[in-house]
Amino acid sequence: MRSTTFCSSLIFSKLSSKLALSVLCVLSLSACQSQDADSQNQALTAERTQTIEALAGVPMQQLATFDPQEIKQGGDTGIKITSSESYSMPSSNLTASRKGNFFIGNAFFKQPWVIAPASTDSRDGLGALFNVAACQSCHIKDGRGHAPMTSDSDADSLLIRLAMPATTDAQRQQLQNSLIEKVVHPIYGGQLQDRGIQGVPAEARIKIQWTDKPVTFADGHIETLRAPTFHLTNPGYGAFDDELMISPRIALPMIGLGLLDQIPDDDIKKQAVNNHKKADNSGNLIRGKFNLAMDPQTGKVGLGRFGWKAGQTKLLTQNQSAFNEDMGLTSSIRPHESCMPAQTACLKATPGADEQGNGKPAVEVSDDVAKFVEFYTRNLAVPHRRHADDKLVLAGKKRFYDMGCQSCHTPRYQLPKTKDDNLEQHGQVIYPYTDLLLHDMGDDLADRTIAGKLPPKNVQVEFLANSYEWRTPALWGIGLAQTVDAQATFLHDGRARTLMEAVLWHGGEAAKQREQVLQLDKKGRAELTAFLQSL
Repeated sequence: MRSTTFCSSLIFSKLSSKLALSVLCVLSLSACQSQDADSQNQALTAERTQTIEALAGVPMQQLATFDPQEIKQGGDTGIKITSSESYSMPSSNLTASRKGNFFIGNAFFKQPWVIAPASTDSRDGLGALFNVAACQSCHIKDGRGHAPMTSDSDADSLLIRLAMPATTDAQRQQLQNSLIEKVVHPIYGGQLQDRGIQGVPAEARIKIQWTDKPVTFADGHIETLRAPTFHLTNPGYGAFDDELMISPRIALPMIGLGLLDQIPDDDIKKQAVNNHKKADNSGNLIRGKFNLAMDPQTGKVGLGRFGWKAGQTKLLTQNQSAFNEDMGLTSSIRPHESCMPAQTACLKATPGADEQGNGKPAVEVSDDVAKFVEFYTRNLAVPHRRHADDKLVLAGKKRFYDMGCQSCHTPRYQLPKTKDDNLEQHGQVIYPYTDLLLHDMGDDLADRTIAGKLPPKNVQVEFLANSYEWRTPALWGIGLAQTVDAQATFLHDGRARTLMEAVLWHGGEAAKQREQVLQLDKKGRAELTAFLQSL
């Protein structure tokens, strides 16, 4: 990669010329080389470049250099706070009359639920099988989770999703049409719950084993990655089947979800269409695809955009699915306890369901509580970027674009003004750095069976997604992840302790970008890291 300080070696006879050139270099890192605009486009197909520019409303060259508007990654909803509370603040454009709903939702998100029966009617019904007692137990300070640090550590902010391969034509047809999320295990269901209330055995305990994996850069620098192996021990309801597929997942950060929810379906789908058509000039195909998921509220199939595999269509269903599977709480959308038929002690446990009136079913999470929590999760603000105009950061940004990372991490969207009540998000210009599509990330990041084998790529594990495919995560706020929680880790299973480690685990469709990163020298690595830390 060419150094971004190439202007310094030029000699001019007049001071005015020096000053003029200096200004140009500050404003645009490519001012001293006319080929730079072309080099950015060469990292992507012309079609993909056009799509990104159409979504952004500005040319790629503006995206790749200093853009003052990008400091406000979340548009007018964003905040300037850079502390451990950076992920926990309301949208800055939230009016006083609407802030009450935010703080009520925060209370239900933060406080633990208790076992029924209890005097706290609005918060009882935990379990009988569950992972955590409060949303904040996974989303620490509204941020990302982490993998267990040792084999004896609890997996508080990591859970294990489960799936079985389809064995009948009917199951395969349902999966192809997104009528079911997955084929669940007949005894353990679709998510492992490693805790149970008194008298109800937990399904298993999650153990993790780490193996060092050194990776060497072209200049000889060695970065030591850590590869996880997950084990499920002490099964509470019988042995696991060897073909059971396990998917470890840490909690995702909660910021900016309302903004992602407002990106039009067509803006996401058109990126998949364009990505499918051509390879880039190296022959490496970026094959992003969108997931289609059954909406449990409407009974209709819609575009998936939330979760590690884009298996949830909207925030309301995402939240209520988490209430049900993570905490064992029922709601109007998920009215049944998270117990499988063979788990009799779970089925016999006392529920905490309360009548809602107006003919609504008795549930543990009322519709009112669900709406407050949805409002809260919709309005957690994205922190502003830091040092966006710093020379080192801009050099790293140029490398990011030159390598074609924006092919999956779509930088900018212009949100429409819709007819819904999500006023804070209407019409915002945002910089999430995600296409919200599924990408094959290679064997190293693929989920495996409990026996440690890679599943076939035609086996669906979450609607249309297979074990190798992951939704591109939004990068906004990622530089503050470990300010919010020092233990926060990266990638779906928390294996990456640093952002560079996360980059080096990229494979599959991102193998070309990973190889380019491995060519970076010490200066190049510092530049790329500085850019990512500025987000």
